[in-house]
Amino acid sequence: MKQVIQMQESGKIAPRQFMIFIILFMIGSSILLLAKFIAAEAKQDAWITAIILAGLGLLLAWLYKALGNLFPDMTLVEYSQKILGKWIGKTLSLLFFTYTFFLCAITLRQISNFFTSTMMPETPIESIHILLLGIVIMGVQYGLENMARTSEIFFPWVCILFLTIVIFVSPQMEFEKIQPIFAKGVNPILHAAFMQLGFPYLEIVLFLMIFPYVNRVKEAGRAFLAGSIIGGISLFSITLLTILVLGAEAAANEHFPSYILAQKIDVGRFFQRIEAIMAGLWIITAFFKLQICYYVSALILAQTLEIYDYRSLTLPFAMILMVLSIVIAPDMSYLINFIANIWTPYSLAFGLCMPLFLFIIAKVKLKFLERSKN
Repeated sequence: MKQVIQMQESGKIAPRQFMIFIILFMIGSSILLLAKFIAAEAKQDAWITAIILAGLGLLLAWLYKALGNLFPDMTLVEYSQKILGKWIGKTLSLLFFTYTFFLCAITLRQISNFFTSTMMPETPIESIHILLLGIVIMGVQYGLENMARTSEIFFPWVCILFLTIVIFVSPQMEFEKIQPIFAKGVNPILHAAFMQLGFPYLEIVLFLMIFPYVNRVKEAGRAFLAGSIIGGISLFSITLLTILVLGAEAAANEHFPSYILAQKIDVGRFFQRIEAIMAGLWIITAFFKLQICYYVSALILAQTLEIYDYRSLTLPFAMILMVLSIVIAPDMSYLINFIANIWTPYSLAFGLCMPLFLFIIAKVKLKFLERSKN
């Protein structure tokens, strides 16, 4: 079994590339939607919720780092079978596959909804799905190393676009819009943090499937933490800017408040309406999130079913996702409600309960083995 799994992915990536993966994944679709979700409940205190979420995300990253370090040469699918036994481990892996595959469908639908609602309203959503999945399949077919190199090429552009938005929107900040602080107490802030923990912080559990492919394993854990910190700070910055410029009510009511935020840029009456910057930033990061989800889903199923090459699954996955992404969310309002109210409870099972359970069982087994040897 181990020999078969090793043939599925022979590539290695650098810790820096691993960190970039995590940053792009976290920014992903969250940069457009996170402010909307937390502002709907926490109102002008949404920036406090964003800080709490970043802190909780760091704790989750520490848990994933600790679990990955226990089995540095194995993916989550492999060591779940080692910890729990072959059949229980395979069952858990199949359940984990459903989570990652649903995340693929949700991310695909988010990207296509953005195109059809803001840029290409008359374009059939199916044609956007075909174009996106065609590019994703091409990237996944080339393997992890090529995906990582591509992320390094696009990452500086993501940084430039992000800083451009922050710099040119900052003059329009009005600090009165975050007052009064704690107007409705702590409960809405904490509840909003809990309900949005699954978007995207619990989702980074997927990187436990990529963790063993980092070429310097000792640095992989630090890259995991660094990526989660930078991603959390980026999401906090956009949330704070959205509240300070648009206000809590506008942020909660707009479908894509960060996109509207970029429309507010006005420098000397000639540098205006450059929301394409936000669109470009979001398309790049959301594409990488979709590609990583797609790759991890294929790798999980291939390792669980002991398929020689995960690449053979990429085309069938695309056919299923074409239908699933539409069935799972018939329209934009349904998708927003699903992410805001259902996704986090579902994600808790796989992003917190599963890795915590595996970590505890693994530590108990290791202590038992040490005592038996002594």
